[in-house]
Amino acid sequence: MQLKLTRPICFFDLETTGVNVAKDRVVEIAILKIHPNGNKESKTWLVNPEMVIPDEVIAVHGISNEKVANEPTFKELSKEIYNMIKDSDLGGFNSDRFDIPLLAEEMLRAEIDFDMKNRVAVDVQTIFHKMEKRTLGAAYKFYCDKDLIDAHSAAADTNATYEVLLAQLDRYPELENNMKMLAEFSSHKRTVDFAGFIILDDEEEEVFSFGKHKGKKVHDVLAKEPGYFSWILNADFPLYTKKILTQIKLSKMNNKLG
Repeated sequence: MQLKLTRPICFFDLETTGVNVAKDRVVEIAILKIHPNGNKESKTWLVNPEMVIPDEVIAVHGISNEKVANEPTFKELSKEIYNMIKDSDLGGFNSDRFDIPLLAEEMLRAEIDFDMKNRVAVDVQTIFHKMEKRTLGAAYKFYCDKDLIDAHSAAADTNATYEVLLAQLDRYPELENNMKMLAEFSSHKRTVDFAGFIILDDEEEEVFSFGKHKGKKVHDVLAKEPGYFSWILNADFPLYTKKILTQIKLSKMNNKLG
């Protein structure tokens, strides 16, 4: 089995200081890039997160503060990482809800204008859960009949994720070997920002998915309560959410001027 690709796809995995997309930082990133001709390239970086890694997190992935103390920061690595993924679709395990949003935050902090406008994302965990409902180790055993050695090592998890997707395509004839279709199948909901604070309604318009304005159209809220925009920009929301909200506000202003 070989993926049918019209462009490269980068399977990637992050080990981090925690699970808060807006606040936590990357300590390790592994990327496995698959080209349309089947060629592969891979790279793993240790990253100085510029913050303390909690003991309970070290117990999970085994990356200590001492291990990353002399490693480059994400900002120092950002151009190299971006150059590897900029022409590619993305793939991962729970990537739609965690890895991609956190990667976007790191890129934006490094002043790289990362977005998903011209690419799709395939979340292998979502395919697995829709088909079988389980974890990466169980998925690897179930689909590939192998034990996942070095779980929570970014490189091991990345390679296992790629192998699981190939096995899923072999197992389920109803899954089309097409990145756009796999991305649609593996998405959770029609989110506009990665974190899901802004989603699309049935009319394909942006609405808030949280708080006192849940279910209301973003344009209507910003028009009636301008201070809500400022509150979000100054509150503890992901940078990508703030970027998307600003784009929506500017698009409304441009439409009025037009």
